[in-house]
Amino acid sequence: MMTLKKLEIYLLPTYYIDAESKFIMNLANELVGEQEDAVEKAKVIFYWVRDKISYDPYSVSPSKVDYKASRTIKRGRGWCVQKAVVLAALARTVGIPSRLHFADIRNYQITPKLKQEMGTDVFFFHGYTELYLNKWVKATPAFNIELCQKFGHKPVEFDGVHDAILPSTTLNGERHIEYLHDRGTYVDLPFEKIFAIFKEVYPFAGAKI
Repeated sequence: MMTLKKLEIYLLPTYYIDAESKFIMNLANELVGEQEDAVEKAKVIFYWVRDKISYDPYSVSPSKVDYKASRTIKRGRGWCVQKAVVLAALARTVGIPSRLHFADIRNYQITPKLKQEMGTDVFFFHGYTELYLNKWVKATPAFNIELCQKFGHKPVEFDGVHDAILPSTTLNGERHIEYLHDRGTYVDLPFEKIFAIFKEVYPFAGAKI
């Protein structure tokens, strides 16, 4: 178990994880209400981010400001990295240490249009969140429930105890997500590192992830 002092850095606001924003503080407080249990707070926040911020693979932007949590919330949509940042910000606002985790994944259910634009079915630097709830727990809010229902995907469920990552199969048993390479955890969004990789692996700098 990590000491409180070591966890303090995971509670601090940053440029992207703008947990000190009055807008985010008001939203977070509204969501958790009088709830005091950290796990219950985390669950409420997770499901709000999962379903209220629509997953949009075409919202990748080369502009840093588009990755601020408050901006994504106001826009109401985002790709996995933007949604992970939102979850991290809301968690820090209500006193739950959070960090970002990245991995390269293969999506066997990618649409032909998106695969053509990306030139691959591999999503480099797929982003999700880790929340400290007596231990680090993975929480992946990427795919909203409407998207899952539309395409027959299993929604990611989060209980605050077990890791919640993207499922390996769809509801009908077809292959879905394969985790290929772990990129590690970060206190803040490694924007430059992510886009340096994108320029190497995707047909254009503003890759659609």
